[in-house]
Amino acid sequence: MVMNLVEKSQKYLWLPFTQMKDYDENPLIIESGEGIKLKDINGKEYYDAFSSVWLNVHGHRKKELNDAIIAQLERIAHSTLLGMTNVPATELAEKLVKIAPKSLTRVFYSDSGAEAMEIALKMAYQYWQNTGQTKKQKFISIKNGYHGDTIGAVSVGAIELFHQVYGPLMFESYKVPVPYVYRHPSEDASVCRDECLKELEQLLAEKHEEIAALSIESMMQGAGGMILMPERFLSGVRELCTKYNVLMIVDEVATGFGRTGKMFACEHEAIEPDLMAAGKGITGGYLPIAVTYATEKIYEAFYGDFHQFKTFFHGHSYTGNQLGCAVALENLRLFEQDKIVQRVAKKSTYVSELLEELKELPHVGDIRQIGFMCGIELVLDKETKEPFPFKQRVGYKTTLKMRELGLLTRPMGDVLVFMPPLVSTKEELKEMLTIYKQAILDVPVKEAKALAGTHV
Repeated sequence: MVMNLVEKSQKYLWLPFTQMKDYDENPLIIESGEGIKLKDINGKEYYDAFSSVWLNVHGHRKKELNDAIIAQLERIAHSTLLGMTNVPATELAEKLVKIAPKSLTRVFYSDSGAEAMEIALKMAYQYWQNTGQTKKQKFISIKNGYHGDTIGAVSVGAIELFHQVYGPLMFESYKVPVPYVYRHPSEDASVCRDECLKELEQLLAEKHEEIAALSIESMMQGAGGMILMPERFLSGVRELCTKYNVLMIVDEVATGFGRTGKMFACEHEAIEPDLMAAGKGITGGYLPIAVTYATEKIYEAFYGDFHQFKTFFHGHSYTGNQLGCAVALENLRLFEQDKIVQRVAKKSTYVSELLEELKELPHVGDIRQIGFMCGIELVLDKETKEPFPFKQRVGYKTTLKMRELGLLTRPMGDVLVFMPPLVSTKEELKEMLTIYKQAILDVPVKEAKALAGTHV
């Protein structure tokens, strides 16, 4: 008997961040896409409400992006960047530096956000070795943070569910709290922020001589539950890193390229990082390109004669791939032509208005938003903020209901993620959030009633 596609997927595939038992119970195979919608092999359409994991910008099958790849294929698909460069990688590097914070003048290519962060960690470590400050070997990371799944990125991550099993493989890093205002006893953003900054400064004052760098997501933690940092927290971290001579690594993989209403989220507080990782939206969501930005000061610490052994010995087979760089160049041209960042900033106000309607729903505890990056936290009790039991999987069940209603997203526990493609129209945004509303009115209410029934 010839297997169909679903049977083949269940027999041969192992999917990322997926319990395969869940997939076997609810399989889904995407066959095509158009605009901000995806279509499965049965012809059913879905809104892509999480931008195919936070990276789609202009929608699917954007003609200009397709044409850029085709045009590059007529020249060459790939050649190495080890010891040489290529035309689109060189042109893209110039464009990337021009749109970045002024402190960042150099671009190192890789294939994914996790690799970009891994590179930043290695650069930070070797920078101090190359400059003679060899005691600076440790890192500070933010609790609940996520930077990817390579060993270095996991080591500076702090999501217990994802990372605890790999403990023996990881290097130790210092962890400091994130200002999670909704879960803070005072619910006062400034109090929560100042407590976290105080704890960070205490650590830096004691340990700065051994600390190479601090890694932090920019403005909002993503995979940790869409936790929005209060005003002046990120800039406060920058001030402390400068004061104690510690490099600041900013992770803009999820937040970069217009997602928050700025080209990079650190622009909201005029942050000048020492190192910055970016990816996802860099190619409009088409091909795997990522970058690690560095300051000229860091770059110069690696520059010298070969026998000095200052070289950054790191690279990937597809680093600076021509197809990816060509489509990234066209993506940036479209950003400028279509004023994508400005439009996201403007439409974000409309999204805020739509989200206000959801705040009144039963079991919606908190809504956190910056630009087109939104998290909706579901709770069992709005008054006490009591969460649903972990095993109840309310967030996951709610997204299955959304799938039934014609929309795809992935939750972070019981936090529903809304991160639509940046070109989504007001009409599309309203239709998508109407589906969120329907699903929230259905699933959490039923789950709460079921829990109440078990306690009668």
